[in-house]
Amino acid sequence: MADDLLSQLKQMTTVVADTGDLEAIRRFSPQDATTNPSLILQAAQQADRRARLAEIARHSTDIDDALDAVAVEIGSEIAGLVPGYVSTEVSARLSFDSDASLARARSLIERYDRHGVGPERILIKVAATWEGIRAARQLEREGIRTNLTLLFSFTQAQACADAGVTLVSPFVGRILDWHKAREPEADFTGDRDPGVRSVKRIYEHYKGHGYRTIVMGASFRNSGEILALAGCDRLTISPALLGELADTQGSLTRRLTPVGAETSAPEPHDEAEFRWALNEDAMATEKLAEGIRKFTDDQRKLEALLGELRKG
Repeated sequence: MADDLLSQLKQMTTVVADTGDLEAIRRFSPQDATTNPSLILQAAQQADRRARLAEIARHSTDIDDALDAVAVEIGSEIAGLVPGYVSTEVSARLSFDSDASLARARSLIERYDRHGVGPERILIKVAATWEGIRAARQLEREGIRTNLTLLFSFTQAQACADAGVTLVSPFVGRILDWHKAREPEADFTGDRDPGVRSVKRIYEHYKGHGYRTIVMGASFRNSGEILALAGCDRLTISPALLGELADTQGSLTRRLTPVGAETSAPEPHDEAEFRWALNEDAMATEKLAEGIRKFTDDQRKLEALLGELRKG
């Protein structure tokens, strides 16, 4: 009898849990875990966390202090359950401010250190804007590892690799969403999925040019997208899809295979070239802006929750 698909996937790809749900992490035993403002909000709304959240809120100097304290507390709990990286996101409001992103990232690393979690265990998530990529370049120079998120285009991926970031998170499902909204009758299954094609192009480019940046597909809408990227460096997967893969028997074929560097890396874009190329990509421009807004909306909801708890 064939093994379940999740077990087979783990043999060719590092599986990452895309959640703040500790029980899901215990169940699926991923190598790493990623969080974002939406997932932290979900975790914070769990009834068994209310008393602790209220305590954090009352002892924080302001809402920003409370937000980071909550994110690091949940991230530290996750770090006790996974052997690898835990990704924690800088406020989406800082997506266009390099200096503020740097300060917030350093603060998060210091908070983790006070919880006994070293910087080698943490990936600081920053939106793949020009300013976010600049901040990530500096953080990597300081020994702080980064995960560039809300990545929708090859232009963003190239700039991230040039900056020497540790990991990029191309958003597969949100790319698919954009194309399906415009071509609802089109067949986007399997290798026809534009999000899958985007990750494959980035993966092949990185491996072919010797970049060390890890490619981690993210934001999946269905298990077919995951199976089409079997062999990618990492895939971060929601508990629902992890469960589907764990409950499905079958034979999984590796789809992506690393190759040695074949050619030298191309010249990096300057700021004007980056902004123009991103502007020319309507999907990436729209989804990047939308993603920042959505994360900020969920951050506001968490701020409101902590504000109420702070009042007691």
